[in-house]
Order: sequence, then C-alpha cells, then structure tokens
Amino acid sequence: MAEEAPEDGAARTLPSLRRLSRALPFGRSHGRLIVPALCSQEKADPQKTAFLLRKAWTLYSVTPLYGFRRARLRDYARLLSAFIAAEKQKGLAVEVGVELDIKVALSSLADIRGSELDQAALLVQLSSRSRSSSRNSEDKPVWLGWFCSVFGDELSESVPEHFTCLPLFLSHGAESYTALVGTWFQKTFDCCFRRLAISPLNLSWMVAMWAGCKLDRAASAVELVFSVPRLAQPLDISYAIHPEDAKALWDTVQKTPGEITHEEVDVFMDCLYAHFHRHFKIHLSAAKLVKISTAVASAHCDGIVKILHSQYLPGVLMLLTELAISQIQ
Repeated sequence: MAEEAPEDGAARTLPSLRRLSRALPFGRSHGRLIVPALCSQEKADPQKTAFLLRKAWTLYSVTPLYGFRRARLRDYARLLSAFIAAEKQKGLAVEVGVELDIKVALSSLADIRGSELDQAALLVQLSSRSRSSSRNSEDKPVWLGWFCSVFGDELSESVPEHFTCLPLFLSHGAESYTALVGTWFQKTFDCCFRRLAISPLNLSWMVAMWAGCKLDRAASAVELVFSVPRLAQPLDISYAIHPEDAKALWDTVQKTPGEITHEEVDVFMDCLYAHFHRHFKIHLSAAKLVKISTAVASAHCDGIVKILHSQYLPGVLMLLTELAISQIQ
C-alpha cells in the first residue's frame, strides 16, 4: 500500500548542515579518507549497471526531495511527460523541425547504494519516436539522468521525515532536457539543483586513489591536464604516466591500505611535479589541474565525469556523493 502524502503545513525546513571546510578534500573536516577496498563492487550485478559506464556525465548536487514516494514512479513518469509536452508547445522544443513524442520512464536501481541508510538510485530515461514512424519501431533514447547516494549517511541521518536523500544527480544528453527535468523535480519535490564543480584539490585526491587501484585488465595511462594561467592565449599541458609507474609510486607513498591521508596525496603529487620539472624545467604546481584520466574514471573540473570500470563504480560514486553533500548547505 502506498504511503500517505505528508499533510499540508508539515515542516519543510531542512536542518542546517555543518559548514564543511573548503580547504580539505570532499568537504571533510579532516585530511583522512577511509576507503574500504575502494568500494570495489562485489554484490552488484555489473550487467545491470553497464549502461552507466563510458558515458560523459554532468554532475549536480540536489537537496533532499520532499514528499517523494517510490510507489508512485509511474505517476511521476506520466506527469513529467505531460510537463515536457506542455513546455514544447510553448516553443521550448528540444528537437527543431521534427515532431517527436517523448516517452518518460522512471525506475529504481537497487544495486547502486552504499549503506543501509542509502536510498536506491533513481533512473530517469527519456526516449523519442517520430510521429511518422510505425508503431513497431523502437524508441530512441535521447537523454539519461539518475539520482543516487552512496555512503551518504551524513545527510540521510540529518533530515526529517518526508524527505528523501539522493544528493548526487548525473545527466547525459542535451542540456535543454536536463533543464526541463530539473525544473519539474524542483517544482514537484521542493528541491534545488546546482552544478557540481570539482576543485584541483579533489582532482588530485581522485588521481592518487584511482592510480593505485588494482585492475583485472591492462590499464590505460594516467593523464593529468593542467591549465597555465595569465597567458594571452590558453595553454594546456598534458602529463601522461605509465599506469604501472603511477601505481608503484602510490604504493610507496601509501602507509595504510584502505586509508588515504592529505599528506600522502601531497607527497604523490609532489613526486609527479618533481619528475616533470626534472625533464622539462616547468613547475606544474604553478598551473591549475583541470582534468585527470585513469583506467578507473576520468574527471574534469567543470563537473564532467566518465566512469570506465564497473569494479570501482561504487567507489567513484562515494566520492562524488561526498562532493554533492559538501555543496548542500
């Protein structure tokens, strides 16, 4: 039986969250991160999450959803579809010159969660079919988005009843569809979407952790891209490291398996900077780290992430969940 909706007038005020330090990674108040086996995916079925891999996802933080009911996913899909159709009639159609019917599907991804307090991930799929197509023609996927929380206990424990915590939202597809979906969720569940950037500090933690991962197949090079400031013309510097060399360096730096400290990440990055300076006489520490790529995942400072390896999907999402929570005030 579906739960009853909260009564009108019920308190919708979120408790003020602890303002987290911006000088430490992932909004933490201390420079240590416990990563149990880097959250290697053991229980989840890789086939059920394979469609999430090797896509460029744009990141958002989302405040808790008020009045969301998992039992009403079909109703929400119908309402969102009607909203998109109405917006198209106002002249905000995404596809110009082609009459398309947009089909909306909402579903749960039970395998994507960290702790018992985490809600199952929520997948939003938009697909289209031209009105001139036959009924037997397949729908064409045009946009994907999903909400999730992986080890987001800090936020889940802080919110009152009737709020659902899915602080991380990832979208793949046209920004116009993202805007429509985001607007509908904000109006329907009294939540707020914000683009989620990744600082150079957080990028350095990511590359250190992911470079140290053991993989079951040949790994691609570890690459760091730096932007040189204060130049008349933009200049990027790409620094590629053999994956075995990067892992060997991290193994010599890390003191306790499963635990990563601020000092270890600093030493790892300083060693990379020193090696580059020895060969090219360039101080990378004076440039801005804007993108990192490893065999596990790649990440850009603008908040674009591509997850490449199913084994470490939960570990990547754990870090991104922490980033999203640190942005929610």
